[in-house]
Amino acid sequence: VQLQASGGGLVQAGGSLTLSCAASGRTFNHYQMGWFRQAPGKEREFVASISLNGARTEYVDFAEDRFTISRDNAKNTAFLQMNSLKPEDTAAYYCAARGPVDLRYSGLTYRDESDFNYWGQGTQVTVSS
Repeated sequence: VQLQASGGGLVQAGGSLTLSCAASGRTFNHYQMGWFRQAPGKEREFVASISLNGARTEYVDFAEDRFTISRDNAKNTAFLQMNSLKPEDTAAYYCAARGPVDLRYSGLTYRDESDFNYWGQGTQVTVSS
């Protein structure tokens, strides 16, 4: 599967952005999806992940109340809605996919980089104070 992330940009603190991750192929619903981010000079870190059918989501602490991960399997797209953005959210955001996964494991989510075997290019999010 190939992933194309988009939706980044420059936003003021307190603003919102929605990132999209479009996937190629016809078995998108066999891939668990995740979002990671990497700020300058820092290691890439987990942000959120979502199960095959979207029923289960998982977030890192800083994203729990402000970010929402979702997916539209009919459109082969995953999303990351980000609200109340802070300057410390400035980073390149990457979408990632794990799969194809047996549908028996449809309810699982993952948060380790090594769990994901496909990566999109980053989309830059810059939050000004």
